[in-house]
Amino acid sequence: MRLSTGIDGFDDLVQGGLLENRLYVLSGPPGSGKTTFTAHFVTQGAIDGQKSLFLTMHETKQELANDMSSFSFGFEKVLASDRTEFLNIYDSKAKRVFMPRKDADFGSGANNMTQRIVNFVNSQNIDRLVIDSTMILKYLFPDDTGAFMQFLTSLKQADATTILISEMTDPTSYSDEHYLAHGVIFMHNYLEASGMQRGVQVVKMRGTNIDSDIREVEFTDGGLAVHPDEKVQTE
Repeated sequence: MRLSTGIDGFDDLVQGGLLENRLYVLSGPPGSGKTTFTAHFVTQGAIDGQKSLFLTMHETKQELANDMSSFSFGFEKVLASDRTEFLNIYDSKAKRVFMPRKDADFGSGANNMTQRIVNFVNSQNIDRLVIDSTMILKYLFPDDTGAFMQFLTSLKQADATTILISEMTDPTSYSDEHYLAHGVIFMHNYLEASGMQRGVQVVKMRGTNIDSDIREVEFTDGGLAVHPDEKVQTE
């Protein structure tokens, strides 16, 4: 089954949507549209009767709602509904749910916390999961590559379609999450004489026919809009 992202034109690039219960990494530089992409994804989930979890360490719920309020696709209403669970990793609720006991050693604590997150997603019947961003994983697993890799592997086993935001700015420089993910989407922005040129590139998508060309993207009143037949010309 494929899930619509809710982004005008994007689903045309991936045979109608994302395959469910898989892990996708969304990468790109600041201001390229990553958070807006995931806001569309969560909003479409609510429209389709699904429940989402938005896990972040960057913004409060109100800040995120304010950031998206200039668009007309209704994310702020969905964020306030029972279709969306919002957790900031620094909030007391998130710490109670996810963080290991203080008396646990780091190895067992990391394993325990990983299982807690997967159990929470499954027990709360989360269909769509957004993690903003990989900095959360670095915060949870400092200097422990094994725990980081285990967490990514566990995410693939959760009963949810997951988008993990990565702040990577070079699409040719791959990291652990890109190799482990089922799909990698890269958002581009180029400053040209005529203004900012934006694009989206599906770098990897298992089980889906893709061409990896960069397609034009623009911000509109309705949010992100992809022009699937317009290729971005790069030198």
